[in-house]
Amino acid sequence: MRDKRLSKLACITVILVFMVLPVLPVCSPEATAADQVTYRLKWLFNMSVAGDIYADGHGYFNKQGLTVTIKEGGPERDAIRELELGRAQFGVASADQVIRALAKGADVVVIAQLFQINPLQWMYRPEYMQIRDLGDLKGKTLGVTFGGNDEHILRTLLAKAGLTENDVTLFSVRYDYTPFFQKKVNFWPVYRNSQAVFLSAKLREAGENYAFFNPVDYGVQFVANSVVTSRQLLETKPDLVRRFTVGLLRGWQAAMNPANSAKTIQAVQKFDKDSTIATLQEQLSITRILVHPTPKVALGTIDAAAWKQTEQILVDQKQIPGPVGVEKHLMSVPKY
Repeated sequence: MRDKRLSKLACITVILVFMVLPVLPVCSPEATAADQVTYRLKWLFNMSVAGDIYADGHGYFNKQGLTVTIKEGGPERDAIRELELGRAQFGVASADQVIRALAKGADVVVIAQLFQINPLQWMYRPEYMQIRDLGDLKGKTLGVTFGGNDEHILRTLLAKAGLTENDVTLFSVRYDYTPFFQKKVNFWPVYRNSQAVFLSAKLREAGENYAFFNPVDYGVQFVANSVVTSRQLLETKPDLVRRFTVGLLRGWQAAMNPANSAKTIQAVQKFDKDSTIATLQEQLSITRILVHPTPKVALGTIDAAAWKQTEQILVDQKQIPGPVGVEKHLMSVPKY
């Protein structure tokens, strides 16, 4: 009798187990705990990092199974150094920072190039100086940030024109725009999608004309912000690097889509509370051109030729001892 009761109890238990099994959750990549990584930017939160902010705020990293902590950059921050110290897994750095680090023995790789056109250009007043070719810079007072990227670019431009420092007057630029407003210096370095928007508005209010000098138009390409990681992470966790890159570039692509303009401005405005909507709209419009100037080239594409030219500029100006073989550190951007 006791055996019959045990047999009946066993049958009931089996039935209950099979009734429950179909409703148990099935493990999937999305259901597993997200990988947590830190992403150190090069500069402060503004329109130049719109795609980074958008990718995080609109779930593009989450869809790749990632939880990303985005940290602001600044003059005292060095993304490559933080990669070496293990404080960040990904970062943003300009090409000269990458090449200088490689010259010192760092083993970093570039996984995406955010700006196809360097936003660093010069602003000038056409009524005070006409620039038809580089030779027209002779005898002019030229604004330059000594030690900055614009110094390397300007010296390269002068060399291409066959000019020396004795043929021009170099004016040391700081954060005070007074010399430009007072017309003491009419050739002023600006970031096209940030300070230039502010200065343009001021000149329009004063009824003044202005134009922009883009070094690319004269054959000088000096790569700006790109995304980097360590070669060790790339080799040990290639799928993590791929997922981060895909999530990031999809976020940038969405942020630069005109249909998402309002959402992009809203995302940036959470951090940049001082800029007006009109200013952010103009900054976004310009950033869109700098990041994705043509549909023929995918957003994030690494311009190897421009990287090699940047390397050569640093070699020519003795900023590094010799070539570092930068092309060996440029990775293929995954399809996204």
